[in-house]
Amino acid sequence: MFTGYSDKTLEFMWGIRLNNDRTWFTAHKDDYLQHLYQPTMDLGREVYDRFMDKFPKLDLNLHVCRIYRDARRLHGQGPYKDHLWLTIRPENDIWSRQPVFWFEITPEGWSYGVGFWNASAQTLAAMRRDIDENPARLEKLVRRLRRDGRFQVQGRDYARPKGNPSPLTAEWYNKRDISVGCQREFDQLVCSPALVDELVDGFIFLEPVYQYFQSFCKNGLEDLK
Repeated sequence: MFTGYSDKTLEFMWGIRLNNDRTWFTAHKDDYLQHLYQPTMDLGREVYDRFMDKFPKLDLNLHVCRIYRDARRLHGQGPYKDHLWLTIRPENDIWSRQPVFWFEITPEGWSYGVGFWNASAQTLAAMRRDIDENPARLEKLVRRLRRDGRFQVQGRDYARPKGNPSPLTAEWYNKRDISVGCQREFDQLVCSPALVDELVDGFIFLEPVYQYFQSFCKNGLEDLK
């Protein structure tokens, strides 16, 4: 049962950021397991079970990332992550090209939402075509998100704008990667069992955004097979 993160969670994440080596991690591995990894697993299981009870046909799975960085992609960084995330996602080899629900905790705070790790160019092009042909579809989603107020569009923009859509859709149209999320500081909510309710409610609210993103994936995924 998820009871919340704690000051010990924060201490470990700052510690591994400032002491990113095997000696320090080995000495503090129990802190990692008790205060970061296990709470994230407990949180993920509760959120996943409740969310999938609501949407069983989505056929998604829970995944909690490893703290160990891929040795092939260190790029001067230490061997350990100073953060942890979970995803509720399709179970296949190209899941990063499909939308996922995510939660992430870092030394600076926490975030959650729905979106792509690495959307294909074909998927984003399909989204732009849909915006051109049927802007009302996205405008309806945008208005709903703005009324709610919790979530913002995130992601990098293309260096050169792809077009000049309506003011409501422009923020989405010119993204080279895209997600919709909420970012918060390390606060009382993340240290409380009520975080489960927040994520479940947020993911349920974002399910239409997931479906919107997913509707553009078919062609891009076929090109990768």
